[in-house]
Amino acid sequence: MSVRTREARRLRRRRRVRAKVRGSAERPRLSIFRSNRGIRVQLVDDDRGHTLAAVNWTEPELRDLGPMEQARKAGELIAGRAKEAGAEAVVFDRGGYLYHGRVRALADSAREAGLRF
Repeated sequence: MSVRTREARRLRRRRRVRAKVRGSAERPRLSIFRSNRGIRVQLVDDDRGHTLAAVNWTEPELRDLGPMEQARKAGELIAGRAKEAGAEAVVFDRGGYLYHGRVRALADSAREAGLRF
C-alpha cells in the first residue's frame, strides 16, 4: 500500500517532467494546472522567469462553461495570447497530469488555433 497521497505522486511526476522540459523566449513552456473547479494555463519563459501570457478559469468567458468546453476555450485563448506575445511554438508541460480528458482537449484546441508544440 502506498503512503504517498495523490497530490504527492502528481508533484513527483511534475518534477520529473520539469527536469526535462524548459521554456525560452523563442519557445516558452505551456504550463497547465488542473483542479476540480477549473483549469489554468501559463506561457512561461524559464530563462527570465517571466510569464508571457496566462488564461484562468475565472475569466468571464470561461466561468460558466462545463469542464471540457472550458478546457477547449482556454486552449483557443492561450493560442491567441501566445501569438500576441510573439510565440508561435511552445514546449508542452502537462504538469504531472495524464495526457487525457481536459489536458488533451486544451492541447488539441491550442494546436487547432495555430500553436505549434
